[in-house]
Amino acid sequence: MKTVSHLSLVMLATACMATIHSAPLQAEEPAGTKDVKVRDITLVVPAAWKSQPPANNLRLAQFEVPAAGEDKEPAELSVFNFGGGATVEQQVDRWKGQFSPEQRKFTMEQGKSAWGEYVLVDLQGTYKKPVGPPVLRRTKPTPDSAMKIAMINTDNGTYFVKLVGPRTTVTSAATDFRKAIGVPVKTAEKK
Repeated sequence: MKTVSHLSLVMLATACMATIHSAPLQAEEPAGTKDVKVRDITLVVPAAWKSQPPANNLRLAQFEVPAAGEDKEPAELSVFNFGGGATVEQQVDRWKGQFSPEQRKFTMEQGKSAWGEYVLVDLQGTYKKPVGPPVLRRTKPTPDSAMKIAMINTDNGTYFVKLVGPRTTVTSAATDFRKAIGVPVKTAEKK
């Protein structure tokens, strides 16, 4: 058996260090994002969010957001565009109605994004998950769920971007959701 000389080990270590130090430094970029054009807006979503065919004709785009933590199911991000109609208060009441009132948590904020003024609603609790075609209005109680939904008023109508699913997954995706819709990231949500 041949013995490796001390000099050989030193030369090998020196070569490895030279290779490491000569590699160009790259600026950190968001971990794999992609731009997705949806009519007049462009979402910047993580590459891990899988684009899907919209589940119905009202949706302009739809993504599966991978499950996080102990969650077994993914969350879903969907994009809608309507010309207007309901007031902010009516929309918020409708969204709140998608959760059972018992132990429902609700927050709302307003601000301005690159696309226009927005209202951002955060709901947690037991979601009344739609089952079957929307026209049937059938739901299944789904505890420990969360929804983030943004109503964004643009020059070309109102866009709704909705993230709904298991609470841990939706909460884990909060920063990416805000970045996707061009809304400033809250200090508490920064990764």
